[in-house]
Amino acid sequence: MIDGIRLKVCGLTTLVDAEFADACGADFLGFIFYPPSPRSITLTQFQAMHAKLPPRKKVAVSVSPTMEELRAQAEAGADYFQIHFPTETPLSTVQAWSKTVGSGKLWLAPKLPPDTDLADALLPLAGTFLLDTFHAEKFGGTGETGDWAKFARHQTAQPKRTWILSGGLNPENIGEAMRVSGAKFVDVSSGVESAPGVKDHPKLKRFVVRLHESRV
Repeated sequence: MIDGIRLKVCGLTTLVDAEFADACGADFLGFIFYPPSPRSITLTQFQAMHAKLPPRKKVAVSVSPTMEELRAQAEAGADYFQIHFPTETPLSTVQAWSKTVGSGKLWLAPKLPPDTDLADALLPLAGTFLLDTFHAEKFGGTGETGDWAKFARHQTAQPKRTWILSGGLNPENIGEAMRVSGAKFVDVSSGVESAPGVKDHPKLKRFVVRLHESRV
């Protein structure tokens, strides 16, 4: 935790980067199980790293997974489950995700178009919601910033839920992002990389310093 702000470093692909994220103060380590992503790893790769990973909570990130995939991620050692999905996903599917892993471990990341807010029906199904930058063709990882004011509106309207700000955050914009959004939990990935899936350690350290400065 950085001055009261929780931090997740996502898109980790190596033990070295996971250890550095831990050393920088990350509360959560994110691993992507979505093959189209350039930051994706396999469950086998995750399992090979798991025993040597720092004692931080591990987040399995996927897109519209099956129940079998969620169970496999849990068996591999994931602590939380961040699921990205299109808004037209049937509510029954989201309910099944919640039942499979438990609402307390489920992080919902609906793909919200610019003019669409989170559906009220989703609120009872998870304690945590991640708002990422909308892209018509992709589920995160675009490096583009999101709607920080929209995030602030959701967080203010539902203060009992945990809200995670994601999308295009980097050392240069995190101060402004914090000012506008009022976020208490941030997720960083592409903004601290030298290449997809390769964390730039000086850049990540600078991100943490700027995050600290935003709280002073």
